[in-house]
Amino acid sequence: MTDKSLSREWFLSDTAILLYLALLKVLIHLPVVEAYGYFRDELYYIACSDHLAWGYVDQPPFSLFVLAGTRFLLGESFLAIRIVPVLAGAAVVVLTGLMARQLGGGRLAQVLAALAALTAPVILGNAGRYFSMNAFDLFFWALGSYIAIIILKGGTQKLWLLFGVVAGLGMMNKYSMAFLVIGLLAGILLTSQRKQLISRWFWIGGVVGVLILLPHLLWQISNGVPTREFMANATGLKNIRMSPADFFLGQIGMEGVGNLVVWMSGLAFFLFTQSGKSFRPFGIAYIVIFAIFVLQSGKAYYLSPVYPVLFAGGACGIEMLVSITAFRWLKPVVFALVAVSAVVFAPYAIPVLPVESFVKYQELTGIKPSQEERSRVGVLPQYYADMFGWPEMVDTVARVYRGLSARDQERCMIYVRNYGQAGAIDFFGKRAGLPGATCTHNSYWFWKPRPWNGEVCVIFGSSNDTSECLADLRQFFEEVQFAAVTHSAYAMPYESGVPIFVCRGAKITLEQLWSRDRHFI
Repeated sequence: MTDKSLSREWFLSDTAILLYLALLKVLIHLPVVEAYGYFRDELYYIACSDHLAWGYVDQPPFSLFVLAGTRFLLGESFLAIRIVPVLAGAAVVVLTGLMARQLGGGRLAQVLAALAALTAPVILGNAGRYFSMNAFDLFFWALGSYIAIIILKGGTQKLWLLFGVVAGLGMMNKYSMAFLVIGLLAGILLTSQRKQLISRWFWIGGVVGVLILLPHLLWQISNGVPTREFMANATGLKNIRMSPADFFLGQIGMEGVGNLVVWMSGLAFFLFTQSGKSFRPFGIAYIVIFAIFVLQSGKAYYLSPVYPVLFAGGACGIEMLVSITAFRWLKPVVFALVAVSAVVFAPYAIPVLPVESFVKYQELTGIKPSQEERSRVGVLPQYYADMFGWPEMVDTVARVYRGLSARDQERCMIYVRNYGQAGAIDFFGKRAGLPGATCTHNSYWFWKPRPWNGEVCVIFGSSNDTSECLADLRQFFEEVQFAAVTHSAYAMPYESGVPIFVCRGAKITLEQLWSRDRHFI
């Protein structure tokens, strides 16, 4: 066979098709990479990457080191900040197809599995819509699952060492990687795969994972384990407690209605088929992880990294079924369901519509994503609302700041109430000549600002009630003057209509303020 024919054959191979689907995922994101704006958490991540450490109140450091590197190399444009998550999402598409191949699937199974990963709303959105640890979380879960599949089907035990590396890096990115480890361990203990436990490589891999995570664990210990307080507050005060039924319905919304038949088939493939017997730990892992998140009042999207392996198993099961003459009709039906669902739910995953059109689309379809936090939402789902209002908010603060005398500007502290406001001030405020934000929320609490003599402060109200804020601030300042109010039609309600004050003559020191207002949630 000639080199030319070999080349042509490769471009039509199963691997090439998976790469084409990954490229499609990248191309889907590029036209909308700037749409709607920077996300609240994205602005916070940027601030965290300016304060590199082995840990933060609300996350491990891996994604922040990545962001610091990309900002250094590529700058701070939308594309520069978001290209790595886009590529991580594309890698998840490929890995999902490769998992189907390792499970015994042919071209049909590989393409269906990769297509399900490509079109799942939560994967399409989190893996590329903005920078966050979630894109890397999806990648590490998919890579870890792929390695585990190879081991469970009889691959070399030395691969547990590689699994340990992936698990360690995954936990250095987001703690949820530990749930994959816990789920698989439960599945291994409850099946014939418990033979894995006698391999020294299994335990060496575990030690390697812990060693990779060790710098972060030491940071937590040396700083009083702030993440413990953060998680307790988030569970008790922030997240909505969902029933198992509501949590399950949340999974359908996150993964797409059309993909329901694929991942449910995957659960059946792992739990009940002879072909899936060696991989049964994945089916048990899903049940265990599902139960943990329900009991811990987890958000529905927390479970999303487990679905690529279920897509792979489900695609294999469907491929086996459609090979039977009586079920051949199922093949076009499944692909049609996935395709139609992808089109219907795409505006909920990525901002393909102008915001006014999206609001009308929501009204037309009657589909509204479930609320996962106790904060009141506006006309947009929270994950879109948190992209609006930040530049306008900073412009409002800049007008107030420029209204101060030059002497006051030199001594002024800008005090805000949450990391979204602080991240926006730090990012957009540079070009407006604003000083850095002062904030006691989450990791900002560790970044105590320069000394402040208490003469003047531009401060955000703690609520949208101006009178209530005035009464509160007069306890701590000799003079309190209302200066402006934030406004955004599409932002979260608690970020629009926030009063801004100029306060003078502090009755409280910065140290007292720091102790009083600290909040990890």
